[in-house]
Amino acid sequence: MSGPSSNPWLAVTGGSAGPGYAARFAELAAEGADLHGEARRVDALLAGLGRRPGDVLDAGCGTGRVAAHLAELGHHVVGADLDASMLAEARAAHPDLDWQLVDLSRLDLGRRFDLVVGAGNLWPLLTPGTHARVVARLAAHLRPGGLLVQGFGLDADHVPFTLPDGVPFPDLVAYDTACVGAGLTLRARTADWDGLEPYDGGGYAVSVHALG
Repeated sequence: MSGPSSNPWLAVTGGSAGPGYAARFAELAAEGADLHGEARRVDALLAGLGRRPGDVLDAGCGTGRVAAHLAELGHHVVGADLDASMLAEARAAHPDLDWQLVDLSRLDLGRRFDLVVGAGNLWPLLTPGTHARVVARLAAHLRPGGLLVQGFGLDADHVPFTLPDGVPFPDLVAYDTACVGAGLTLRARTADWDGLEPYDGGGYAVSVHALG
């Protein structure tokens, strides 16, 4: 997430959602739910680049679900998020991984990655006014030919939180414009993390952009 003073996620959750969020996904895992679609897509994309294992930044990593599974698949992962309560859960569950408490609009980790993934509705929940800046910072952390992969909802049915008054749902035009401004080119867009369902204008999209 980005921008602690006016960030929609922190405004909605009060910055204390970590324990409840972790418990909810633990229940889903116990029920046999498939929680690893995002990580599988990232793994496949890295294989396609010939960068497996790869270096991955999970931007807006939350409690670390995606990052942890990518690490299990053999990738070198850094997780970054603004919400300290979410990162506390990530650190408790996976103390061996690198978790960074950071405002993504000021991200500067001093290294580059093969792929940056933003799952969990990162884009709609960024602080208003920081969207293009966050994309630019994420792109600055990519190696040449690296990928930025984001999946997010585009309407109220696909973002499971009520955004604060006055916070609009950013659209794909705004996202693509930010990506172009950061030197990224759209490579693929689907309606699912499996990469199988073509995007046809619905309320959820997964976009793959490449640097250079």
